[in-house]
Amino acid sequence: MNNNQIGIILIILGMLFFSIQDAIIKNIISSTSLVQILVFRSISGFLLLSAFLFFSNRSINFSSSYPLIALTRGTLFFFGFTLFYISVSQIPLAEATSLFFVSPLFMTIFSKFMLKNSIGLHRTFAMLIGFSGTLLIIKPGYETFNLFMVLPIITALTYSFSMILAKKTSDKDSHFQQTFHIYLAGIIIGVPLSLSYVWFSTAIDNSFLNSFLKPWEVSDVHTILSILVISVVGSFGIIFLISAYNIGSPLTNAPSEYVILIFSFLIGYIIFGEIPDIYSIIGIILIVFSGTYIFLRENVKKEMVAIKTTLRT
Repeated sequence: MNNNQIGIILIILGMLFFSIQDAIIKNIISSTSLVQILVFRSISGFLLLSAFLFFSNRSINFSSSYPLIALTRGTLFFFGFTLFYISVSQIPLAEATSLFFVSPLFMTIFSKFMLKNSIGLHRTFAMLIGFSGTLLIIKPGYETFNLFMVLPIITALTYSFSMILAKKTSDKDSHFQQTFHIYLAGIIIGVPLSLSYVWFSTAIDNSFLNSFLKPWEVSDVHTILSILVISVVGSFGIIFLISAYNIGSPLTNAPSEYVILIFSFLIGYIIFGEIPDIYSIIGIILIVFSGTYIFLRENVKKEMVAIKTTLRT
């Protein structure tokens, strides 16, 4: 078994763990503070990544040569994935995950303006196909249009911008440092945000904020265990992906990330009874085709435009 095959296996395992994480969050988010979940997951990820680096004889470095950019990336991740998990509570898991996977299209656009990479006719065509798939899922103009469908697209936008920033700072900040920055941002932003809400909750009458910033649950065993499982499986998913991209070629392995759509569809159907309609299924297929084609074109052009690791931090 060569390195690329090992990398693909690690990516599939990582995507499976992310699917389990998303399903548990979807299951408990209606009764649990989302910020509590994100903060505990950040703490767990920080500790597990530190342990991984320690036992693999790698240095543990939290610093950044680009502190302002690191803070920006961490903030984008925190609020971007906050929107994603809010959407997961309201729309089918497979559709939310599929809409997030328009991120390669956004990264291609950002790379044009920030990294000065060229976008040819092939990638333009792939982008149009991908956005067509997005429209089929969100169905703008239909009576069934759901505003929560837009949130994963915003997540994809913030995620893509943060990944381009990671590319620009990768000359001095390693991917391990960049991952630490995301964890630290989750803790630094999440804890004060929850405390502020507790102090001023009597003056706030907003159902959206109330669902996002519920008081932390510290006595319910089921909730605590669920958050613990979320933290552990999410952190191991990230470690698997980091290892995969260290072992195998990103250009070869990255399309394997789309396996999460299969996991999300099966989990959504088996656990939540979710069945996307025919338009959504066609849209999902178009998004997968679009993203995969962009990756293949990068392999031909030898350009690192939309290569990424799906860090659900």
